[in-house]
Amino acid sequence: MHQGLRVAVTGHRDLTPATIDLVGSAIQRALAEHAPAIVGVSCLAPGADQIFADAVLELGGELEAIVPARRYGCVLPADHRAEFVRLLGRARNVVRLPYDTPTPATYQAANETLLSGVDLLLAVWDGRPAQGTGGTAEVVSDARRRSIEVRVLWPEGAARYGGP
Repeated sequence: MHQGLRVAVTGHRDLTPATIDLVGSAIQRALAEHAPAIVGVSCLAPGADQIFADAVLELGGELEAIVPARRYGCVLPADHRAEFVRLLGRARNVVRLPYDTPTPATYQAANETLLSGVDLLLAVWDGRPAQGTGGTAEVVSDARRRSIEVRVLWPEGAARYGGP
């Protein structure tokens, strides 16, 4: 078991292909100074969560997964579902929340669990306000309220589908 930095991730799902590479590099740089003594905590959602999980594992850290609902994997698009299943299989610890179907409330509960006991939150966030319950902006706000260090990663040139 690693003793070291416990890092959680939150971030956007709708990253453009070029942004995926930019974010992957930014996450690697943010974690490298602590590697391999990292425990990465993630809900393994498409986008930032899955990029983060791969970076943690590549750096020799350990992965903890939070599954918001029993049917969570089922609602993901097929390609993202395969990545979710692959990463879930590599997690050292899996916390499964007692809900059947993902809803904004289950995502909010997952985010509460995500922030529990972490030292740092990496937020792949464009800085825009929350668009609903359980979103990136809300997680960042909650972490700051709890005095958890937040490091926002939004590299120059990063973009989301349908936005800058």
